Amino acid sequence: MAVRHKLIRKSPDEVWAVLSDRDSYQEWVVGPSESRPAGGRWPELGSSLAYTVRIGPCVLHNETVVRRCEPPRILELEVDSGRLGTTRVAFDIRPWGADTLLRVDEHPLRGAEAALHNVAVDAVLQLRHRAMLNRLAAYSERQEG
Repeated sequence: MAVRHKLIRKSPDEVWAVLSDRDSYQEWVVGPSESRPAGGRWPELGSSLAYTVRIGPCVLHNETVVRRCEPPRILELEVDSGRLGTTRVAFDIRPWGADTLLRVDEHPLRGAEAALHNVAVDAVLQLRHRAMLNRLAAYSERQEG
């Protein structure tokens, strides 16, 4: 299980506004080359985003579904990576004075990702989360609030 925190110099409501804007995901999520609505009204329960990941000549078409949504504090997603399996990604948005302490918690649920999960995978996820949270903080802090 990979858990990481980031202090973002915006209010929890302003950070929630970014997380609830499906069009912003390609700006801060590490990996996808593009994303688009797939179903429902983001981030309502059951709504989804489709996205493309390019790794060299390989192109993967995946989907992320909202599994839990409690605005403006909790957003939990299930990332479906096809044959690789599914992963839970949970965002916990906490007030920290006038700022926000954002916690992301990711772990595999099903498939090869779950079967092969180990400490080395968690280390890679920590690097990915560091980049993702830095991008999310920078994007959030640029937004007019």
